[in-house]
Amino acid sequence: MTQKLYIGGLSYNTTDERLKEVFSAAGTVISAIIIMDKITGRSRGFGFVEMSSVEEGEKAIEMFNGQEVDGRKITVNEARPQENTGGFRPRTGGNRNYSNNRNDRDDRKW
Repeated sequence: MTQKLYIGGLSYNTTDERLKEVFSAAGTVISAIIIMDKITGRSRGFGFVEMSSVEEGEKAIEMFNGQEVDGRKITVNEARPQENTGGFRPRTGGNRNYSNNRNDRDDRKW
């Protein structure tokens, strides 16, 4: 069973390849990805590494949490499942009556 790790505090210059290279010291790296800003294309300063086993994941946490990589002290811990934020939230509130029936509307005079 694999283990996905969250890596925070990364240098904006750290690449996917560099992250994979560093974490391979703890075991087999399945994947390593730096999260990029969609608009600027620049690193957001965090990423994820997937290790081939839970044991290797735990070893990576012990080895690299609080250590310096590319001039920055990084945070390494087990990744939490992504929460569904829903993205779009419809606008609510206000006193709007969208009924086409005039009898359903209040008697306001504009």
